[in-house]
Amino acid sequence: MSQLLISVLAFLVAIGVLVSVHEYGHFWVARRLGVRVLRYSIGFGGRLWGWTSQRTGIEYRLSALPLGGYVKMLDEREAPVDDADKPFAFNRVHPWRRIAIVAAGPGVNILFAILAYWLVMMLGVPGIKPIIAQPAADTPAAQAGLHAGDRIVSLGGQSIEDWQTLRMALVERALDGRTVTARVTSPDGETRTARLDLQGAPADPQALFDKIGLSTYEPPATPLIERVLADSPAGQAGLAKGDAVLAVDGQSIGSPRGLIEAIRAHPGERIDLRIRRDGAIQTLPVTLAREQDDGQAVGKLGAAIGVAPGAWSDMQTVRQLGPVAAVPAALSQTWDLSALSLRLIGRMMVGQISWHNVGGPIQIATVAGQSAQVGLVAFISFLAFISINLALINLLPIPVLDGGHLLYYAIEWIRGKPLSEAVQAVGQQVGIAALLLLMTVAFYNDILRLLG
Repeated sequence: MSQLLISVLAFLVAIGVLVSVHEYGHFWVARRLGVRVLRYSIGFGGRLWGWTSQRTGIEYRLSALPLGGYVKMLDEREAPVDDADKPFAFNRVHPWRRIAIVAAGPGVNILFAILAYWLVMMLGVPGIKPIIAQPAADTPAAQAGLHAGDRIVSLGGQSIEDWQTLRMALVERALDGRTVTARVTSPDGETRTARLDLQGAPADPQALFDKIGLSTYEPPATPLIERVLADSPAGQAGLAKGDAVLAVDGQSIGSPRGLIEAIRAHPGERIDLRIRRDGAIQTLPVTLAREQDDGQAVGKLGAAIGVAPGAWSDMQTVRQLGPVAAVPAALSQTWDLSALSLRLIGRMMVGQISWHNVGGPIQIATVAGQSAQVGLVAFISFLAFISINLALINLLPIPVLDGGHLLYYAIEWIRGKPLSEAVQAVGQQVGIAALLLLMTVAFYNDILRLLG
């Protein structure tokens, strides 16, 4: 199955699951609080498929545009309502009921994330030991005295179990911009402390590790071609899945990182790859593509690079918990990611984090496909992470989002009467403009990523 097809299918599954969960929160609470639901739709636009319940009269449907969904409730603002039905109209119920109905969507997304993390904790979360490669000279990691093979066991008092935990801990502390103490175990077993200066480190997660000088240690292992992209330099040169890359232009290569660095150093140039295929050694000339990465020209091969199965088994960890122990772990994971995401959104709003980090449907589909290929645990974890962010974004106090409606209803509850229609109309226009701007930025970033 092609990478594109996997990404599309994984994206549709992810959107279908998360939108269904979100809208079901609105749906369930509305019915429990006496508001009549007319339609439950996954997707927008024209109806593709559906049915109407004979018992409740609710229409359940799948619509043409799979980028969201909605619950249509009885509402006098949308259509005339008979006097006998007015007590069941959304606009007629007390503001606290409307607040509960609107808040239920994001709330169920958070609950879904907790349940998803609880499940993956029991299935076992694979990870990489927090052992670092040699930091580049003059980086904070090098100045702190860190060396290749050092294992970071704690950061600022927080226990570090794997590379993902280290990544989250560093991003969180980089937002504070202070010096942090790390406990480190060297390859010979000696434990020491190191002071890692994060002042001036970018809050942008993508740039943080390069700036600090931290990267994952790679034990010596011959890089293998895991997948060749169609119409890529690798494909045109005849590289195939399973080829072991031994050298680039006569220089021996001992790790995937070494191969990637060699490729990036020759944008648009021809290189000679010495490979081993089915036991035979041969040399293939490859003319690399040229692309821009953060304003710098780099070479591109167009192939996924890995190592032989088991080559890095000593670097791998699996965190697996029982049903009871997984509950607080799932709650903690959801809380930590929610708090970190809120801080990152806040920094982005004030310009301290680049808007280039905003991703749209294409980026989500790409990551969905990648996580689906890794395995079930990775895909469920991806769903949990996106569910958290869907909840948080929906809670932003922007009209047209759930958070904007919550703000309106809270004001109505406090004032004893709703805001005027004129004020709400202006807010609606501002909200639509903000949402269109966000969508434009997301699609623009997606296109830039596609173009390299």
